[in-house]
Parts: sequence; structure tokens; C-alpha cells
Amino acid sequence: MKVRKPPVVLIMLLLLCVAVHVFSRYTGLVESLYSNGFYRAYSKILRTLTGLVPFSIGDIIYGLLFMWIIWKVILWVRNLRNRRAKVTSAKGGLIYKTLIILSVVYLIFNISWGINYNRKGIATQLGIKVEKYSVPELKELNCMLSEKVVASKKALDYKKNVYPGSRQLFQKVSLAYREAGKKYVFLNYHPPSMKSSLWAWAGNYMGFTGYYNPFTGEAQVNTTVPKFLQPFIACHEAAHQAGYAKEQEANFVGYLVGSNSADTLLQYSVYLDLFVYANRNLYRTDSNAAKLYVQDLDPAVLNDLREWRKFNLHHKSFLEPAFRLLYGLFLRGNQQPQGLLSYDEVTGFMIAYYKKFGTI
Repeated sequence: MKVRKPPVVLIMLLLLCVAVHVFSRYTGLVESLYSNGFYRAYSKILRTLTGLVPFSIGDIIYGLLFMWIIWKVILWVRNLRNRRAKVTSAKGGLIYKTLIILSVVYLIFNISWGINYNRKGIATQLGIKVEKYSVPELKELNCMLSEKVVASKKALDYKKNVYPGSRQLFQKVSLAYREAGKKYVFLNYHPPSMKSSLWAWAGNYMGFTGYYNPFTGEAQVNTTVPKFLQPFIACHEAAHQAGYAKEQEANFVGYLVGSNSADTLLQYSVYLDLFVYANRNLYRTDSNAAKLYVQDLDPAVLNDLREWRKFNLHHKSFLEPAFRLLYGLFLRGNQQPQGLLSYDEVTGFMIAYYKKFGTI
């Protein structure tokens, strides 16, 4: 009788996965040993290497992986008809291989970046306490942000600044992070590795404007969306590079960097996005008040909002709801129980920051 060897490789991989999961539960250790230790050094090496290439290496890998999966599915369906007698054995082998692949992906994802989901984060670094806020506080934030949006838009138009190309935009964002690093040392990271997404056309129909590739350390920006959105998107994705994994934290870091910059292009983009988040939160509790704050915006700002809405409607498709569902589940599985609404939670960070520092 043939004795099967124990799946040693799979057992070792699963034990490593458990070890990573247990380590992730200790936020203090994650913050000190991983986020401010291993990750800083490892990500710097990764960005240095991928930064040498002008196009997105990660996007090419994703494209090849997608084609490989499609090809494997086709082969599996075709060969299944010829192996009906070996179905049970085939299933066992498929399960084993799937567990191996999932374990490896889990380990690489978490070790290269994902453990950052469990760090103490930007609130601890700034010494602010993010709490449940009241409707009056939310209205006050809407009022302040609307004023910032109008002022920055007027400054932008007065200076007659022209939105830059992607390469120049990424340079502006890198400079903004260096400047912010003088005030907030923990935001000083180098070098950046920002790229235009090769799959932007797909992103328009799936509803994503940017993403971070943890396997290559690259930050991808969808440079086909309206120009006034791109500076904040770049600031947000660069925040992921700097080790802030949660979406609300990346939004808040993007705000800190953009608002600290003297560049009116970044200021307007950041304040506009933050106003939309805050206004959307207010709309859920007081829709009339939310509408009034929008109506009080400058006509030039309203034109930009209409352009944004028109762009989204033009690219509306059946893919977006499915993508949003899957991504929402991913966020919930990574310390963000609100799912896609986690982006909006930046509002709580803004209010906490204002309570401590008296300014936005």
C-alpha cells in the first residue's frame, strides 16, 4: 500500500500565514517593527528598482496574470471532458495547488505591505483622537471646506495655472511630500515611484481612479479622469506607498500633504475632494443642509463638479457594481468594517485634527 507523503510545503506555508496573522494583531509591534522598521527599508528598495522604469511593471504583471488565468480556465474546461474518470484526483490536486497559491499570495501581500492595515497610524502620530462627531460639527467642517475650495479655485484661476502632464504632476506631488516631511517627519519618504495606469480605460468603467501595487511598490494614477482630480489621487496613492494602508488614512495623509503645499493645483484638488466626502456624509443626515453648501460654491467649482458627474455617467457600466462589491469585501477583511464608506471616514480625522490644531 502506497503511503502518501504529508504536504510539508503547504503545512509550512499555512504556519507562516498564521504567524503573520498573529503578529498583525499587536498594533504596537506592527507600528515599531514593521511600519517604521522593515517596511520602510524594504519599500525603499522596491521603489528604487521600479522607479527606474518609466512604465508600470505591476500593470504588465497584472495583465499577464489575467491572461494566464483565462488560459488556465479554458484548458481546465477543455480537459475536464477527457478526464471524467479522474475527476476526484483532479479535484484534490486543484485544491492543493490553490491553497499553495493563496498562501504564497497572502504572505507576499502582507509582508510587502498589507501588515500596515494593522498599524496604529496617522492619528497616533499626530496625537489626535478620532471620535464620533455631531451634525453641527459636520456642518462646520462643510462650511470651512467650502470656503477653502472657493478660495483655492479663485487663486488657481488668478494665477492662470495650467494642469500639468502626468510626469510633471508626479514631480509636484513628490516635492509636496518632501515639504510636508519638514513639518511631519513621518511623511518624509523617498524615492517615489508613481506611474500612469496602463489600465485606465478599464478603471473608468470599474470605478477606480488609482491604486497601489504592493508587489512592485508602484503607485498608479488614472490620468484619464478630469485633471482637477488627479493631484489628490496622486497624493492618496503616495500615502499608500508611505505605509498608510487604510483608505481613510490615505485620504487624510493626502490632505496633510496637499494643504501644506504652496501649489494651488494641489490645494484645490485636495480641498475639493475633502469637501465632497464631508458633504456626502452630511447628506446622509441632513440632505437640505448638504445641498445648500453645494449651492454656495463658486460657479467655476460647480462647473468642475458637473464635469466630474458627467464623466462618471459617461463611463457607467455593469462592471462597477461588481467591482465595488468585491473591493468592499476586501476592505472589510482588512480592518475597514465600513467597506467603501471607509473613504468617507476621513471626515472624522478632519474634525479631530481641527479640534486639536484649530485649523484645516
